[in-house]
Amino acid sequence: MRIAFHTPLNLFDDGGVSGDRRMARQLVAALESLGHVVEPVKIGRGYLRDSSATSLASLQAEAEALRESQLASWRDGTAAPPDLWFTYHNYYRAPDLLGPEIAAAIDIPYVTAEASDAARRAHDEWAPHTAIVRRGLDAADLHFHFTERDRQGLEPWRREGIALLPLPPFIAFDSEPPVHIAKTGAPRLITIAMMREGTKQNSYLALARILDRIRDDDWRLSIIGDGRKRGEIEQAFAGMSGRIDWLGLLGRDRALAELAAHDLFVWPGVREAYGLVYLEAQATGLPVVAFDSGGVSATVKAGETALLAPEGDEAAFAAALSTLLRDGNRRTAMGEAARSFVLTERTMARAAEKLAAGLAIACGNRSLKRSTATRGKAS
Repeated sequence: MRIAFHTPLNLFDDGGVSGDRRMARQLVAALESLGHVVEPVKIGRGYLRDSSATSLASLQAEAEALRESQLASWRDGTAAPPDLWFTYHNYYRAPDLLGPEIAAAIDIPYVTAEASDAARRAHDEWAPHTAIVRRGLDAADLHFHFTERDRQGLEPWRREGIALLPLPPFIAFDSEPPVHIAKTGAPRLITIAMMREGTKQNSYLALARILDRIRDDDWRLSIIGDGRKRGEIEQAFAGMSGRIDWLGLLGRDRALAELAAHDLFVWPGVREAYGLVYLEAQATGLPVVAFDSGGVSATVKAGETALLAPEGDEAAFAAALSTLLRDGNRRTAMGEAARSFVLTERTMARAAEKLAAGLAIACGNRSLKRSTATRGKAS
């Protein structure tokens, strides 16, 4: 099939390194591995920094112009229309202003992945944006959900003709990732995250407080990342001088090598969507300690490859981390299980199988709706 691939949140080919951009690229690669021709939709970034009517109207005008241009080119034969529309990561700050209308206009399946509904935003200043998202959810033939939290939010839209299908977070590597090799000395902790305001900064500050609770344990922490909040984050760790190594930004191969050279991956993950970095760490043979927050649990096997503390319970997080610091045999067993889990269960090949099954369901649902509409007109 020819698939139009739309990413409202961020431009598909802007070179960004965020997790959602990487997942978008992985989805395209997985679809292409199935033999589909994937064409990223060429439109400006659809992320809304504020809820103003002016900002939304500007995006809507741009989307309408592109929609009419595309429809005209398909109708006059100057361009080949898509056989299916696939939208990745639409929510109230980045609603899909193209897919539902285009899919309806040319009668093709409409599929989403990582779409989400924010019920609490349906009655505040974001209500118009949430209404747009909900109309799109109601127009789809299939929703792929990455996490249990997303599934719960999408359940009101499950019915005949709209399917929900799990697509667990997955990770792709150009070659087999390096594997952890145990060394003597103090256990080496590592974390990787950008240093920006909001949830990332909150997780860094939580990690600093957690480590302060286990000063008497033997450990050393490496931090990979940088950003505009680095100064404040460094200050939070200032009382641990001599135990923190600031590695800055690293390319992916260097980061994977650093992961393999450490013993434990620690990242609170406060309100993380899911976090591909957890999969990368496990792929190199590292167990994980994190909060059971957001979609983190979708990236690990709790109790087998990771220890998850209740969200916000820093004492429980510190206790879990201390347990693994003091038990090298358990760290090793969990690390081996972690690598096996990611390299067998969370691969692009496994994701492609789920995508293939989902697209078949979507096409079937669209055909059913088409037949129902035809019967309705005939009667």
